[in-house]
Amino acid sequence: MRKLFCLLLVLVLLPFACGGAEEAVDAEHEAVAEPAVTEQPAAPAATDSPEPQVTLTPEEWANARVPYKRMPEPIRIVPYDELPPVVEGQHHYLLLCIDQWSRDPRPAGSKPPTGYGGRRRDMYGNTDGIVLVTLDTRAHRIMLTSFIRDAIIQKSTSTGDDEKFGRINYVYNDYGPEELCKIISEHIGVRIEKYILFTFKQIANIVDYLGGVDIELTDAEINALQYTVLRGTVTGPDGKDLQDKGTHPAGVYSFRTTPWAEAQNAKTDAKVIKRTGGCSAVLYMRIRKFGGGGDFMRTQRARTVLSLLADKCREMTWDDAKALANNILENNNMTNMNLDDMLQAAEQAYSLKECTMEELRIPVDGAVRAINHANMMAQEVNWPVCREAMYDFLQNSWLVMDDDDDD
Repeated sequence: MRKLFCLLLVLVLLPFACGGAEEAVDAEHEAVAEPAVTEQPAAPAATDSPEPQVTLTPEEWANARVPYKRMPEPIRIVPYDELPPVVEGQHHYLLLCIDQWSRDPRPAGSKPPTGYGGRRRDMYGNTDGIVLVTLDTRAHRIMLTSFIRDAIIQKSTSTGDDEKFGRINYVYNDYGPEELCKIISEHIGVRIEKYILFTFKQIANIVDYLGGVDIELTDAEINALQYTVLRGTVTGPDGKDLQDKGTHPAGVYSFRTTPWAEAQNAKTDAKVIKRTGGCSAVLYMRIRKFGGGGDFMRTQRARTVLSLLADKCREMTWDDAKALANNILENNNMTNMNLDDMLQAAEQAYSLKECTMEELRIPVDGAVRAINHANMMAQEVNWPVCREAMYDFLQNSWLVMDDDDDD
């Protein structure tokens, strides 16, 4: 049964796990209009998941003018106990990737880590990769929803008179994965309970096991990677190593580990070795400052790699999948799924393995603006508009967003 669950991860879930693998450091955001938010009442609980309503269009919300450095506008969430039941046939799994190459899981029941003066401390890693995989066995759909790492959310410690805000990628480090499931559920209006968590290294291990990937690189991406990837892990269309001096043409590059790189790995006892084609692929997915687009474009790069991996998984034989299962068992850092959950998820995924993946990005276009809150650069989100988009995404027969946008 454990191997059957791993097949689920191979065919559907794991190829998407690093969709949000992003840098831990903050940096300046791309220019975004700075408007004021108008929140809507939470959608009432109902079996048929009634469609949420908003009064302002994303354009009206985005065109309002507000200061950049300020408190976020109040966020109206849907309290967890008021969330509608999960739509019949839909099954949600939250995939998380922390911004660490190697890190032990956060101990259950741990208090929020603090440093000097009681300040917040990054001890367990931030979930810079947040992806919700939805398997719909009734409509025969596979849906992928990615969340930007620095979206502002309302903390669960908020009260009616004292609303507290934070970045979505800090929740795991401070309060744990179950709390992150709850907060995302309340902000998008969808009940999420199951999660799986990975590190960068675990994602790289999966890429390596699958034989690497071939990625089409632009000139800007080549400049970003030329001096960061290890020699012997990325080869260009002209057959040259990306680490070679001189210019390199744009085109399809092979991300694989060569014998030279393997020999270099054998010379070190370092706990984390960033010397494989998989590690170089993760570095590609983390590019943000080259080529424009910031975090939004980085999410698109991640999906490029994930699609390539998903294609490889779809072509696997049953014996290949069972062999890969043994590898995956070593690359799952943390999950709350029990054996019954695993078997059920495996059955769902296997029945949908031929489906085309549909994608949604949260926040959607026009529902986000840059903000500096408490000296923290982040993105303020029009959550009612995103809840409406999420509702449409899950209910409609087909919706694809953010495939080729220019953000």
